[in-house]
Amino acid sequence: MKLSKNEIKKYLSRLDGNRVMVLGDVMLDCYLWGKVSRISPEAPVPVVNIEKQTYTLGGAANVAKNLAGLGVRPIVVGVKGSDDNSINLMRIMKKTGIDARGVFPDPDRPTIVKTRVVAHNQQVVRTDLESKFELPEGIQDKIINFIKRNLRNVKALIISDYGKGVVNYRLLNEVIDLVNKKGIFIGVDPKETNFMNYRRVSVITPNHHEAGFAFRKNISDEESLRQVGFGLMDLLEARSVLITRGEKGMSLFEPEDKVTHIPTVAQQVYDVTGAGDTVIATLSAIHTAGASLKEAAYIANLAAGIVVGEIGTSTITTDKMLDALENGIKPRGGSSTVFGSGMEW
Repeated sequence: MKLSKNEIKKYLSRLDGNRVMVLGDVMLDCYLWGKVSRISPEAPVPVVNIEKQTYTLGGAANVAKNLAGLGVRPIVVGVKGSDDNSINLMRIMKKTGIDARGVFPDPDRPTIVKTRVVAHNQQVVRTDLESKFELPEGIQDKIINFIKRNLRNVKALIISDYGKGVVNYRLLNEVIDLVNKKGIFIGVDPKETNFMNYRRVSVITPNHHEAGFAFRKNISDEESLRQVGFGLMDLLEARSVLITRGEKGMSLFEPEDKVTHIPTVAQQVYDVTGAGDTVIATLSAIHTAGASLKEAAYIANLAAGIVVGEIGTSTITTDKMLDALENGIKPRGGSSTVFGSGMEW
C-alpha cells in the first residue's frame, strides 16, 4: 500500500473541528523528576532527590489530549473524585481544550492519580491512587443520559477502558446500542476483564498479549496471529480488529479475510506510556476525516512511532506529525531516522 505525504497531510487538514467522544477511565499522571546519588541506609533502594514535579493527563483524558493535539474537539465522559486532584485534573483538561462536562464527581472514590518517580530519565517506581469498584447506578445513569444528549455531530466514540470501574457491562451494552443506531464509528482500547462485552464495535485495538488471552490462544507465528485476529472479529461481531505487536508493528483484520501487516516506524523506544492512547485516538480521528481504516491504521502507526521516542506520557500533535513526514522520526538525543522498512511514503 502506498500512502503519500500529501495524502496524510490532506487527512490531517480535515480534522479541525471534528467532534469525538471518549468514554472511560479518566486519570491524572504525576511525574517526580530527580537524580540518584546514593542508596538509602534504611533499605537497599535509591534515594531520589526530587528537582521538579509535573502533571499531565492520563487514561481516557490522555486519549482526549491526543485528539486535541490533532485539532479534534474531544468530549470526555467519565468520573473524578471530590478532592484536590480533581481540581487539578479539570484545570488541565480545560487548558488543553477538552470538553469535560461529562466527567461526573463520585464522592466515594478518589480521582485516579498515577505517580511516577523518574531519575536520570529512568522510571524508578510508580504509585497508583485509585478505586476499581463499579460505578453506582446513579452515576451510570448520568453518564448514559449525557451521552444521549450530546451525540449530535459526534463523528466517533472511543471507549478507553483501563479496568478502573467506569466501563462495565451495562454501560457497554446501552452505549454501544445507542451509538450504533446513530451510525457512529466506535473504537475500543480494551481491557481483558471486559473483553467479551465489546460486541458490535467498529474496531478494537488489543495488543498481542490481550488478543491472545481473550481468544485463549498464544500468538506465536503468522498462522496463530490470523486465527486470533479473525477469530476475535467473529466472536465479537466486530467490523475490524487491529492488533498492536510492539516492535513487529500492527496487524489489521477486516472482512473477507483481509489482513494488513504494518511494520513499526519506531527506531528508538524510550517510553511506551500512553502509546495505546495515541493509536486509538489517531486511528479514530483520521478515519473521521475520510480515510479508510487501513489508511488510518498506517497513520496511527506513524503517530505511535513518534510518541514512544519521548519520555513520559507523550501525545501526538499535528506539528509532530508534519515534522516527522518532512524530517523523519527524531529519537531523543539522536539524529533523524528513516521510517521502518516496508513503509511507503
